[in-house]
Formats: sequence, C-alpha cells, structure tokens
Amino acid sequence: MRLNKSRALACALVAAWVAAFIYGAARVGAQGGAESNPAGVEFVSAAELKEKLTKGERVTLIDLRSINVYAGSDGKIVGAIHIKERRLRTRLSMPPLRDLPRDAEVVTYCACPNDEAAVRAAQMFSAAGFKRARVLKGGWRAWLDARGQVEAKPIGL
Repeated sequence: MRLNKSRALACALVAAWVAAFIYGAARVGAQGGAESNPAGVEFVSAAELKEKLTKGERVTLIDLRSINVYAGSDGKIVGAIHIKERRLRTRLSMPPLRDLPRDAEVVTYCACPNDEAAVRAAQMFSAAGFKRARVLKGGWRAWLDARGQVEAKPIGL
C-alpha cells in the first residue's frame, strides 16, 4: 500500500509541475510576447515606442529622471512630462494625469541602471487603475541609442 501512495504522490507532483509549466507558457503567449519582470510590469522597447509615436498613437510619457540628470541633459522625449518620483502619487490626483482615461497608454522612463524608478512608477499607475502602464526598456539611454525624437526642456529646467 505504501508503494502505491508514493507513486500517486510522485504522479501528482509531476502533473502539478507540467500544469504550472503549461500555464506559464500560455500566459507569455497571451501577452503577445511582451517582456515583463517579476513585479508584473510590462516593458516596451525604444523601437516599438518610436513606431507608436511615428504613427501618431496617443501615449502619455512620464520622465522620472532625477533632477540632476534631467537638468544636465539636452532634452526629453517629445511630449514627455517630467515628474519627480516622490511626487508622482500626488500628481496622479492633479491635471493632466487625473484627467487621463484609465485605458490610456502610459510609458514611464528614467535613467536608472535597471529602470527601477520607471518600474515603481508603472506600478503606481497600475495601482491607480491604469490598465496600460509600461516601462521603456533601457530608459533614456535606450531612447538616445535608438535615435528617438528629443525636444528641448522648458526654460529654467
């Protein structure tokens, strides 16, 4: 009798492992191959973002670079709104972010080595009910490397 219980347990474990593997593969396929991190945030490549902007798709861009990095740069992605990360939660309750439809596409970016600030911001947008918050993979550096369109910052910044 003990041998049968061991076999049954082994079969159940193998079946659970296979089911978990199949479920994970199905989730990746359902996302259309979108890259995501363990925090559940989706990424968009600089090439994909450039294509969206070229086609005139509406994308709200949030620049989360630190004040020093932002001030020392030559510009920002065209149309981006620069927000200090620590003020983002408050800014979500103020125009223009307050007035954005919750199904609007929002792309956050920063100059962090692993997109940390942009990931946290995308999580904040998701927690606020935004369904399409994504992170620009590689952030500001990836955008410049892809020769993405840049505009001058407002005077005084």
